[in-house]
Amino acid sequence: MSPSNEHRDGHLHDHAPSDASGTTRLVLAIVFNALITAVEFIAGFLAGSLALIADATHNLSDTASMGTSLIARRLSARAADDRRTFGYDRAELIGAFINLITLVLIALYLIFEAVQRMLEPASVDGTLMIWVGAGTLVGNVATAVVLYAPSRDSLNLRSAFVHIVADALGSIAVIAGGVVILRFDWTIIDPILTASIAAYILIQSYGMLRETISILMESAPRGFDIDAMADRVASLENVAGMHHIHVWRLDESRVALEAHVATRDIESLSDLDRVKQSIKRVLDDEYGIDHATLELEYEHCTDRPPDGDVTPSGTEPTARAPADAGS
Repeated sequence: MSPSNEHRDGHLHDHAPSDASGTTRLVLAIVFNALITAVEFIAGFLAGSLALIADATHNLSDTASMGTSLIARRLSARAADDRRTFGYDRAELIGAFINLITLVLIALYLIFEAVQRMLEPASVDGTLMIWVGAGTLVGNVATAVVLYAPSRDSLNLRSAFVHIVADALGSIAVIAGGVVILRFDWTIIDPILTASIAAYILIQSYGMLRETISILMESAPRGFDIDAMADRVASLENVAGMHHIHVWRLDESRVALEAHVATRDIESLSDLDRVKQSIKRVLDDEYGIDHATLELEYEHCTDRPPDGDVTPSGTEPTARAPADAGS
């Protein structure tokens, strides 16, 4: 096995999604949602309810989005290879990004339709709205329960979960709208509820979309203090400082770093290795960085270079020992 393959096997395979139950739950959620969508479309046309049709449209997008999540989840489980040495974990992030963009577009469409219905009110069958809303609420709650546990550890599944929660709220809104229409004949409640559902979708999507884009843009974790970390590393024995620092999130759970470290009072390669390991322990234990690549350099070394190193006459020793990732 080549060193690069050893590295991939030792550090990346451990992070691949191994929870098969999450995938099973997602398949069940897709089936539940497809049935709910079909019922709502039929009832929406029969009742003349924009809220029902809007909720059905949203459910249809949910079914497609959860299908995207399922594909992304299966892709993310693939082992690292020679082209994708970090593995396929970000496939789930791409799936989440697609789902969230779809949610935003659906919400904007629902707002447009709600405004149109406000301008041109239509008769609505409140009784049918109540019955169908109650039935779909049960289905949405069941689907949300199925997805809740795995959604806590995956932005991909969390985006699907938010879809379902929005659907459940939509079903509650449909029931409430049906009651108001039956009691007061106030049909404008239908587009008002539709616009409210859309607003909820936009608010929930915004935060997750920001986090997804942040990871895809390889940003450092929010609130991560790079200067404080560099000072902490510089306080270690035989470390003069850290520079050329790059910190980014590989996915939702892994943080990576690469940096140059200036060392001092180094007499052998074993000293360099000891410094490297001490830095990695601090990075892992105190900053949650479990994938660190360090390039160790000399700072003003007037003694002999580490054993086995040869420095051309007249030049400053600059022996380097690349330290591969790991902890």
